[in-house]
Amino acid sequence: MGTKSVRLDDDVYERVKAHKREDETISEAIGRLIGTPSLHELGGILDDDQVDEMRKTIEDADEEDAEEVEEVAERFK
Repeated sequence: MGTKSVRLDDDVYERVKAHKREDETISEAIGRLIGTPSLHELGGILDDDQVDEMRKTIEDADEEDAEEVEEVAERFK
């Protein structure tokens, strides 16, 4: 991973520094404070085959869950 130099206004730097944990760098603190990537930013990480496989896995799990719910419901009739 590369690095970039950035300029922060003094007040911004002080705010980040105030929220920085003892074991963090300023960069790590900024990363934590701005949060994780949005779903939009994650677009394109998986190829079409991976997406299809994930969808199939989710659909299979949903079907299994529905069957289990039906079995439990039948026991209470």
